[in-house]
This record gives sequence, structure tokens and C-alpha cells, in this order.
Amino acid sequence: MTAVKQIEASARAQVGKGAARAVRRQGQTPAVIYGGGAAPEAIALDANKTRLLIYGGHFLTTIFEISVDGKSQRVIPRDYQLDPVKDFPIHVDFLRVAAGQTVTVEVPIHVVGQESSPGVKNGGLVQIVEHSLEITVEPENIPEAFEVSVAGLEIGDALEASVIKLPKGAKLTVGSDATIVTIVPPMAEEADEAAEAEAPAAEAKKV
Repeated sequence: MTAVKQIEASARAQVGKGAARAVRRQGQTPAVIYGGGAAPEAIALDANKTRLLIYGGHFLTTIFEISVDGKSQRVIPRDYQLDPVKDFPIHVDFLRVAAGQTVTVEVPIHVVGQESSPGVKNGGLVQIVEHSLEITVEPENIPEAFEVSVAGLEIGDALEASVIKLPKGAKLTVGSDATIVTIVPPMAEEADEAAEAEAPAAEAKKV
């Protein structure tokens, strides 16, 4: 499960495009905290630290405890925007979370076990149909990733979402029969190359 991370922020007195540009010129990233039955709260984050958090991975599945002028509240990022040219963060949306509340998040899928798949050994290819799965879960139970093993799979075999071990109380937002990974036959060019490589060996046996 993802650990709660601490982050410092300051309140923003003004909102709007002009105010947001002024915040960015000061080396900060404008953001907003909303939800939880309270009014939206405009804040500013350190731009460099925010960029590191985003590019560090798992940003949208991480619970943060944001301290704004000495007042802490628990949130989860719901969206962020990057500058289309320079790729630095220009805005972040946070959702307030409370005990017992559930959130909907995309959890990445990591495929392992390729070296133990007979299908892969015979030239098959691992085709990842879903790179992530959306689940509804309590914030403290959000997993960093789902690990799926293709060990033992033959060409033509597939794994469905039902193989995912969900955290306590979590639910998939897709059907459990949704295909997430399959072993497909080698592409035509690769199959032809394999056949050509086997041909000399077969001729040698005849001789």
C-alpha cells in the first residue's frame, strides 16, 4: 500500500489566470483542494518539489498530507496539468479524503514471469491489453501496482481481471472477465525467420 507523504503549501489569496501566472513566476505551482463538504481552497506548491513528485511515479495513487499555514489535511491528487513545451507542472487538483471514504483510482499493472512462460519460449509475444485497472478503494488501501504473472501460459492463453488480488474492500470498476494480458502468436515476419532458421537444421538431418 502507498505511504502517506507530507507536503507543504501556502494559501493563495487570489485566483484566476493572471494570479496563477504570478504564482508560477515565483517558482510555485498553483493548486486547489476541493471536496469533503468544504469550499475549494486555492494553494501554491513549490514547483520543483511538485515536479519531482509527479515524475517520481504513483502520483495519482498517493495520499498526501498537505500542511497549509499550519493546518494539515489529507488529500489525493485527482489531476495535474503540464506545460506542453517545458513539461513542468502548471496546476494540480487535490481531493480531500476522510476515514471510511472511497476513491476511484487507476492502478498500474506490472507483468512478470515471462521467462517461465512456455508460450514466450516458443516465440509468442506478451500482449498487455490493459496497462492499468480502475478500482474503488479506501485511500489507505490503495496499492502501488498490481503484479500479474504469465508464468505457465501457452500461446493463446489469457488472464482476466479476476486474477487480480484486490485490497480489502476494493472493487473493480470493470467486469472481472475483462482480459488484461494474453500470449499471442509471433508476428508473420518473426515466424518466417524462425522457419528459415529451422530449415537448414532439417536438411542436415536428412543428409
